[in-house]
Parts: sequence; structure tokens; C-alpha cells
Amino acid sequence: MSGPAARRWRPGWPCPTGLVLAHLRRGAGDPTYRVTPDGTVWRGIRTPEGPTTLAVAPLDADGVVAARAWGPGAAWVLEALPRMLGAEDDLAGFHPRHDAVARLWRRFPRWRLGATGLVMEALVPGIIEQKVTGKEAFGGYRRLVQRFGEPAPGAPEELRLRVPPSPSDLLAIPSWEWLRMGVDHGRSAPLLRAAGVATALERAGGQGPERLDQALRSIRGIGVWTSAEVRARALGDADAVSFGDYHVAKDVGYALTGAPVDDAGLAELLAPYAPHRHRVQRLVELGHAGAPRRGARMSVRTHLPIRR
Repeated sequence: MSGPAARRWRPGWPCPTGLVLAHLRRGAGDPTYRVTPDGTVWRGIRTPEGPTTLAVAPLDADGVVAARAWGPGAAWVLEALPRMLGAEDDLAGFHPRHDAVARLWRRFPRWRLGATGLVMEALVPGIIEQKVTGKEAFGGYRRLVQRFGEPAPGAPEELRLRVPPSPSDLLAIPSWEWLRMGVDHGRSAPLLRAAGVATALERAGGQGPERLDQALRSIRGIGVWTSAEVRARALGDADAVSFGDYHVAKDVGYALTGAPVDDAGLAELLAPYAPHRHRVQRLVELGHAGAPRRGARMSVRTHLPIRR
């Protein structure tokens, strides 16, 4: 295989590459995401040009990010690198209104919200994560990529890095295979509906958050939570709140007021932060500032014929 394409990019701020890209990782075992001991983030990406490997090194002493890419989409992904690392994140109008938010912003002043520009990359794991435990969600996506994805081009063999399946690959998976991966019909059905209109969804993503939200929620089985999760990652939508999440309302409420809240309380708390409501949500996540994990939790279901 030919050598990688490369890019050296100097961001206008001390960009913490690993912290920004961490939002794209779907659990510790995500086959599309690896971090090597030197801090380089490796990603297997399905770009509009084809399967691609991207390796992003941490900011060096000269304030430069060095990136390498392999595969048909190498030029595409290197062109998208600044946006992926938060270069287009607009902080205008963001002012901490709670002491907790101010403290978190002081801890993470260099963090920015990146945008991949890839709707399906965020949507497929987002749908798999709907209304299930993290263990089920991450396990289902891991099995999907391992079984129906492909090796990431040019990546070191020891990383076992993979590229997610394409929409056409998804549409070819038999119904019983979804069950064996731990993905029930309530999630595989909307996923397949989305795969059938993947081109239109990617096009809607290019038209902005509001249009993408409309397009996503027009698909039966995709609601406000999944749309927000996709818009935050694909478009860098700083106002995309994950209403309906099992933890977000409790965590943000606890961080900002000392007591968990429900979705109505979350909407009230975050209203003054618009159009930066997701920014607050993500800062709470980055700082692990949410409510202690005590009491009842969602149970992992045992009735699906999962094949490891």
C-alpha cells in the first residue's frame, strides 16, 4: 500500500485533540477508535469517498497538529480535519451563569465542539444506543462493526482498527443477524429505514441543524434524543440537548443545582444558555460532574440471542 497523505495544521488555540475527538468514541471497545501510548488518535472512517484511516497526533511544541490518512477518502478527511477538531465552533454568546459551569469552563477552556460532517457515522450507533444500557449499546455497535465493517486501510495490524459498514451493507444484513448482535427490532427497523435514505440524510446535514433535525425525526423510530446526539457530533451543534436521556437531566441538574431534575427541569435550567445548551451538557460530561451512580439502574436484557 502507498504511504499516507499528510497534513500539518496550526489551530488558532492550543487544541486538545484527544479531548475533542473523545466525543466520537462509542465505548472503550469501539473498533473504529483507538488511542496509542503517544496520544495519537486513530479512527476508521467511512467518508463520502470511501473507507479511510485517520491518525491525529497531539498538538506538538510548535502548536501544530500533525495528521496522516490512508485510503480513498484521505484527501477528504484531511480537508475536514480543522472542523473535526473544533475550528468552526463559535463561542460567541456563551457566558457561564452557574458557578459549576464557570468552574468546568475554567477546567476545559481549550475544549471545542468538533463536527465530522458525517451523519450516518453518528446516526448508526446513536440508534443502537436508544433506550438501552451503555453495555448493550456499545456491545451492539462493536459487534456490528466487527462482523460487517472492514479493516481500516493502512492502519497498523495490531490496532485492529475497522471502518463501519456502509448503508448498503446495513441493508443487506438479515433480521436474525441483528438479534444475534443484541439489536432488537425496535432499533434495527429505524436504522434500516435511515440507511435506505442515507444520501438524503447526508444532504440534509449539509443544510444545517434545523433541517437535519426535521429529516431525522421524519423517520419512524427516531426522536429528539437521537437527533440531538447526531447533530452534536456530525454538525457540532452547540445547542443540541439530549432530552430523554437516562442520565443527562439528572447529571446536569445535580451539577448546576445540587439536585437531579427531569427533562422539564433540564429545559428550564438550560434555557438561558441557548444557543449553547449542549455545550453545558458536554462540560458536565467532561468533568464527570453529574449525580453519583446510586440506586436503581437500567437492567441489561437477557432475552436476545447475542452471539459474541
